[in-house]
Amino acid sequence: MGNTNYKCMLRCRTSGKRERSATPPLLLVWLLLIVFPGTGACESKRTQPDAAGQKLLVVTTVAPITSMVENVAGDTARVTGIIPEGMNSHTFEPVPSDTRLLAEADLIIMSGLDLEIPTLRLARANSKKGARILQLGNETLTGTDYVFDFSFPREQGHPNPHLWLDPIYAMSYTKLVRDALSRLAPQHRDVYEQNAAAYLRRLEALDRAITDAVATIPEPNRRLLTYHDSWPYFARRYGFQVIGAVQPSDFSDPSPREVARLIDQIRSERVPAVFGSEVFPSPVLEQIAKESQTRYIDKLRDDELPGTSGDYRHSYIGMMLYNIRIMVEALGGSAKALEGVDPTPVAGAHADYRARG
Repeated sequence: MGNTNYKCMLRCRTSGKRERSATPPLLLVWLLLIVFPGTGACESKRTQPDAAGQKLLVVTTVAPITSMVENVAGDTARVTGIIPEGMNSHTFEPVPSDTRLLAEADLIIMSGLDLEIPTLRLARANSKKGARILQLGNETLTGTDYVFDFSFPREQGHPNPHLWLDPIYAMSYTKLVRDALSRLAPQHRDVYEQNAAAYLRRLEALDRAITDAVATIPEPNRRLLTYHDSWPYFARRYGFQVIGAVQPSDFSDPSPREVARLIDQIRSERVPAVFGSEVFPSPVLEQIAKESQTRYIDKLRDDELPGTSGDYRHSYIGMMLYNIRIMVEALGGSAKALEGVDPTPVAGAHADYRARG
């Protein structure tokens, strides 16, 4: 983990507004498998994409990945993200309409690294003949580069899957998407090459801008206490120390001793700010910030895009600019370097995003 030093992990109770259980109920799984029993029964007539002027159907999961895919696919495909923005992607359970989409998809693109286990099971059971399931994280990292932490302990075998918050890995994802689309629809290879090249230039500009912005933060302030363990790959890339995370894994309240220990740590290390989630309120984290006399900023988002669909900010790059601006300024730096980064989609990019559940 390099300079990442996890000293405390708390678990807290939240409203649970968007939480669902980690594994689909057994009855629901059986019903879905009965309705969509396998590749033979579900095979779509669109086994030859574009043969009758129909676009590819590409089904994705979390919104940042949907955004990356739409930038590469352009107007050659219908790109649909099935995990509603604001939904906890770790506990998301597909519904029957999602299963129908998975059964019709020409290409299914997931984050991987065990983030979307129920969706992966249904995709494998119902995808049509010739469809491909692409797990981006699995194709990007090897075991030696995995991050294990309090939320994703090594003994459980599930590495932290939040690679997309490091733009370098987003570049890798873009290339994997480009290659997968080119194999599936070689008649559009030039489009995918051009779109990916344009998008990669924007991601490179984003990486440079983040590097320059982080350099303005006083080095002792480059510490992150966040609501969710989403930032270890980002921290490794840009030289932050992750000192803890608070999240609703088991809905149990932290003990007074745990709260006191973290408050003491924040005070002794003079952490300028702690960061909550705009999607999942955390009264415990707010309490910790108040008692340690530091700023509490509940605005970060790891898989929900800012604005609304059609807004120029509603993109992966827009989300990163939003987060980094908040983070850098709260920690005593300047976000001026971010001003020249273009968050708008490349030509023809459009995707369908599910509303928050």
